[in-house]
Amino acid sequence: MAKVLYDKDANMKVLTEKTVAVLGYGSQGHAHAQNLRDSGVSVVIGLHEGSRSKAVAEKDGFKVYSVADAVKNADVVMFLMPDHVQGDVYRKSVAPNLKKGAALAFAHGFAVHFNQVEPSKDNDVFMVAPKGPGHLVRRMYTEGRGVPCLLAVEQDATGQARDLGLAYACALGGGRAGILSTTFAEETETDLFGEQAVLCGGITELIKAGFDILVEAGYQPEIAYFECLNEMKLIVDLMYEGGMGWMRYSVSDTAKYGDLTAGKRVIDDHVRENMKKLLEEVKDGSFAKDWILENQSGRPRMKKWVKSEAAHPIEAVGKELRAMMPWMDAKSAPDA
Repeated sequence: MAKVLYDKDANMKVLTEKTVAVLGYGSQGHAHAQNLRDSGVSVVIGLHEGSRSKAVAEKDGFKVYSVADAVKNADVVMFLMPDHVQGDVYRKSVAPNLKKGAALAFAHGFAVHFNQVEPSKDNDVFMVAPKGPGHLVRRMYTEGRGVPCLLAVEQDATGQARDLGLAYACALGGGRAGILSTTFAEETETDLFGEQAVLCGGITELIKAGFDILVEAGYQPEIAYFECLNEMKLIVDLMYEGGMGWMRYSVSDTAKYGDLTAGKRVIDDHVRENMKKLLEEVKDGSFAKDWILENQSGRPRMKKWVKSEAAHPIEAVGKELRAMMPWMDAKSAPDA
């Protein structure tokens, strides 16, 4: 296993004497900005004109500027806006205003790895990617703990890029939990593959397939929902807490036997080949190109797909059943 880095490995002075411009004040942006400030780092916020986050950031005590103005005096510029806009923001607002010797930082490698952002050779380029949502990154920090982080250096123009990135990760609280080294390519490709094949694409199709098969066989939709979607949280929580071994230890022997005999029949060689194809499309840039073009054209296919998914019967059944669960803070997505 690769060496894990902690607070004791970092030289915080390489960061605490600098100003960081955090571009974006959403889930990750608010956590980065507040944790950095509480770690003794000078932070300013850069937002696009009309951003709804401006009032929130100002209420939290930050000075808010346009992206261009935030960048002008910053020593580190952290990109925390959506992947598909980073290239345009970099070309129009960051590159023309970037101070000589300033570092560019990212929490995901997409824009750099797929050449949407092409930094000058004079800039350090590093990535610090907390492995948790922003609210968790912030909460763990305030509790004196931290969320593990990934650290990567794409370009070391000053000879200090790694030290700067490590200090940044520790300022977020990552050094309390552990910091793992990676590369922009590895982080980006594994992240995209995981989202498509397992975490989002794979799991939603598996759930819907199970639901549809039970309903088509004559079982009540409500029962199908409970068995194929609602109880997914129980299983995932067990794996999250102690891996697959803990899940298998915790469920019934009948469930364990079904797991061990049926899993490979569902996820067979054909499925694995399709997953490999997804990985190749990520690695060769096909997915990135498709996603960028989809955004440039106004997301016509995506809007259609989202509307179609929202109309699936499992959504209506689930909404009714979740209303019967007072312990749950039930959510509803806005209309597509």
